Amino acid sequence: MSEGGFHAHGPHDHALEHEANAEPHGMAGRLAVATAIIATIGAIFAYMGGMKQLNAGLYKNEAAIKKTEAANQWAYYQAKNNRQNISEIAVDLAPDARKEYYKGEAARYRAEKAEIQKQAEELEKETTVWNERSEHELQEHERWQQATTALQVSIALAAIALLTRSRRLQYGVYVLAALGIVMGLLAWMHV
Repeated sequence: MSEGGFHAHGPHDHALEHEANAEPHGMAGRLAVATAIIATIGAIFAYMGGMKQLNAGLYKNEAAIKKTEAANQWAYYQAKNNRQNISEIAVDLAPDARKEYYKGEAARYRAEKAEIQKQAEELEKETTVWNERSEHELQEHERWQQATTALQVSIALAAIALLTRSRRLQYGVYVLAALGIVMGLLAWMHV
């Protein structure tokens, strides 16, 4: 720039200034926009996959808790069973004055065992439900991860397409990204 405010551009300066102020265009611009969109969708899919994985772990933990509670009930059942057996043996060995007492004890333990068995079986059913929920969440997690992986590969392919200026790879980016998005939509719809 001269002192009087007059500025002369050369042809190269004019082209650079025009490029700096221009909207993204051409292959590089399209790939840059596509990559940003794909990365955003990929981040959402990765979040969903992570949530499914977290839920699967929580459900598996709940199944383990219910399984432990069921095992405790079965141990309690076995203790009552042992006491019932001892009471039944005592009926045969005790003096006549104590036989009725031990018959009553054996009947009481038999009744208590029935309730304990019912609780243990119910806890085992709950264990099965929690395990099934965990497996379902893991399957959905896998679907989200497949969709995320397809999008990540399409982003990597975009970089290669840009460096090689390959139109075929550019179209491959779009196809792979579309495949990843479809997979994500299917995961979202639980298909």
